[in-house]
Amino acid sequence: MAGRPSGSPPRLGQPRLRLHSDTANAGLPGIKNAQVQSCSFIPVNATSSPHAEASSVSSTQEDGFHIMDSVVKVFCIHTQPNYSLPWQRKRQYSSTSSGFMVKGPRGENWLLTNAHSVEYHSQVKIKKRGDDKKFIATVLSIGEECDIALLSVEDEEFWANTAPLSFGCLPTLQDSVYVIGYPIGGDTISVTSGVVSRIEVTPYAHGGSELLAVQIDAAINSGNSGGPVLSDHGDCIGIAFQSYAGSDAENIGYVIPVPVIEHFLQDYEVHGAFTGFPSIGIQWQRMESQALRTSAGMLPGQHGVMIRNVQPIGDAAKKLQVGDILMSFDGIQVANEGTVPFRSGERIAFSYLTSQKFSGDTCELVLLRNREEIVRSVTLQQYTGLIPHHLSGGDPSYLVVAGIIFTTATEPYFMSEYGADYHREAPVKLLDRMLHHHKTTEDEEVVLVSQVLACDATLGYEDGYNAQVKAFNGTPIRNLRQLAKLVLECQEPLMTFEMEYNELIVLDTESAKKATGEILDKHSIPSVVSKNMRDLLE
Repeated sequence: MAGRPSGSPPRLGQPRLRLHSDTANAGLPGIKNAQVQSCSFIPVNATSSPHAEASSVSSTQEDGFHIMDSVVKVFCIHTQPNYSLPWQRKRQYSSTSSGFMVKGPRGENWLLTNAHSVEYHSQVKIKKRGDDKKFIATVLSIGEECDIALLSVEDEEFWANTAPLSFGCLPTLQDSVYVIGYPIGGDTISVTSGVVSRIEVTPYAHGGSELLAVQIDAAINSGNSGGPVLSDHGDCIGIAFQSYAGSDAENIGYVIPVPVIEHFLQDYEVHGAFTGFPSIGIQWQRMESQALRTSAGMLPGQHGVMIRNVQPIGDAAKKLQVGDILMSFDGIQVANEGTVPFRSGERIAFSYLTSQKFSGDTCELVLLRNREEIVRSVTLQQYTGLIPHHLSGGDPSYLVVAGIIFTTATEPYFMSEYGADYHREAPVKLLDRMLHHHKTTEDEEVVLVSQVLACDATLGYEDGYNAQVKAFNGTPIRNLRQLAKLVLECQEPLMTFEMEYNELIVLDTESAKKATGEILDKHSIPSVVSKNMRDLLE
């Protein structure tokens, strides 16, 4: 019954989506379902050859270059964090995906691919069609939410005799499209064709966001990630990035459309980095029930959604209230089901309107409060969920006290601990914090006992793991840095950690400090705290 949070990550009950880098290792945590898929070779007529496609798609660009010469193969070496042992990385693995050339606003030579194609990259190499040389690429920006990465190659030889693709506009239903890239099943470039099936706000598997996406029925397989999707005229109408992984459906692929790509590129141009898609800062409920509308004082002809939660941080907390009816956004009426008009004869989730703006932009909201219409101007901001969906390429934080390993709760950590079905397997209270809680301060975190390494100082606590730390020696814990500072400065004879469910971990301070050094040496841990907190040791 409840509506989706405005600008928040998708959660339970969403279709399982598959990302499509072709990785060398199966079952890799952090890139959901990005494993090499078992497959059989499909009939010839299911995948068109480049020569056959050339008659359907405009085959040349400026100066007579073939359009497919702008599509490249991306080779990436990944080294992901080890969330169970956060002071080290996992064994590196390789993946291949696709990308394509574009021009920057000042004539820069850029490449676009997917964020999951270069996530936690150690090295990225690019190979052009028909070339035997690989060129080292630099990752300029990664947009986790929209699953887009911007690359550059410094070697001028790479850009010789090439031309960028140009962007088209948002396609319409039943428009013909062509997916070009380097999927599994061969080494050379591949082209598959289909039509546009649907255009709507869709969950992005990698970014945990809900943004505009184009659904097509052309095959998108492992390795297609980051490749362009072209129109009949040879314009790029989006980037291939994921497909539906259910056994009850076939040929459901998803494309990042041009409006989302342009938002990413404008963000990079203005800020020099990806800053994300903004949110109003609310969660809302549909108003489809007549009884519910009557109880809220809505008159016939009035439409909107009910605000059921407001993020504590941000402009919305000052101007919006739980129980307000959000009736319009920037002059566009919001329906009782939470949709707004979209092109001719279509409707779309109203979060599409916020995704067209940037953090710091304002929107004008018409609200019904106490049966009176009021207008509020609200500054949009980043979504402030208590448990982050990703670490933006960073390493997990940790603290070692005797044998106890403390870390912070993140969705990648849950996936590492409980697998792809973490939303069913993780502790209920942690899931509740992930789904329904927001930060009350900018630096708030959920601090966990990740595991307890056996030593004399922690005797009796070895079975403790993934429990939240609520307080230390009577001081409520706001984040891991605060806990580390309190522990390092502790002069009391006992260290008392108050846990979830009123459990206690009590350590002798002197014994714990002695055991910490022994644990660091025994388990080859470089420091008592992670790199982002080393200044506390000075």
